[in-house]
Amino acid sequence: MMDLISTNGLPRADRGAAWAALYATRMSKCEFTPGDTDRFDAELRITQLGPVKIARHAMDRCSVERRRSDIVIGAPRLYNFLLQAEGTGTFYQCGKESELTPGDFVLCDTGLPHFFKTEGPAVNIMVRVPLKILSTYLPTPEQFCGQRLGRAAGLIGAAAAMVRELGSGQGPGCSPLDEERVARYLLEMISMSYTSSNAPLADASAIAWQRRRDVIQFIEDNLRDPDLSPALISARLRVSGRHLRTVFASGGEKILAYILRRRLEECARQMSNPAWSMHTLTEIAFSWGFNSSAHFTRTFHEKYSVAPREFRRRALERSVTKHS
Repeated sequence: MMDLISTNGLPRADRGAAWAALYATRMSKCEFTPGDTDRFDAELRITQLGPVKIARHAMDRCSVERRRSDIVIGAPRLYNFLLQAEGTGTFYQCGKESELTPGDFVLCDTGLPHFFKTEGPAVNIMVRVPLKILSTYLPTPEQFCGQRLGRAAGLIGAAAAMVRELGSGQGPGCSPLDEERVARYLLEMISMSYTSSNAPLADASAIAWQRRRDVIQFIEDNLRDPDLSPALISARLRVSGRHLRTVFASGGEKILAYILRRRLEECARQMSNPAWSMHTLTEIAFSWGFNSSAHFTRTFHEKYSVAPREFRRRALERSVTKHS
């Protein structure tokens, strides 16, 4: 049985917020910021397939953000294999940025903040899987979150075709037992495509990735805190500083470098979003944990080779040109 909701009948004024409220009743709580405040349409089709949910989301140009405040602590962990079915988009999670074109997948942990934006009308189809089931196929899914899986990888072309068909809302037309088998076959194909593109992890490495994910989750949850530091992380997670450095080293980046990079990336993202054009650069920077305008300006220039003000001007001009 298919569940269908859309923006039809919703008020034109502040439709993004109205859609977010409706979307949250079926999927997850998120904030929607339409690219065009005068016109925004969206549709969500949901089909249950055995232990997984297939959700086809069609929408006009917009950005979708799931914030720390949207996440319920202790809620069952759910992951989405997101297929870019039509249009293009950019997905951000855990410091990873994936540019998506039709046929690409990306894995999303709904228990962590993430951000997605489309460059125009787009269709995404999500395969939503409980962690308990997903871990059967991907024992350490956290290492793949935010990572693009291109349409040429492994069996991903066949998996994409299957997801498109299932996302049509027609369903496989078989018994509940067979639906579960179809779902597990689909998860097997997608997971094999991810693992075949990466060297298999030894048990010790898998444990290290799990611990690193816990550290990253804490950082992402507290990225706006200006007092965030390795010492604070060690104290809150009750691990030694040496152990913390060892665990985090598996990603090839020091903790302070990761924190700074993620803050700069979030600032750049908001500076590029017309919805934040009325906020000053200092307001944006301080909201992401910076406490010095000079430090923000210097480190931003080092990363992006341009001053923050000029970066914002160019980004907003590109947005206007692209959608005029």
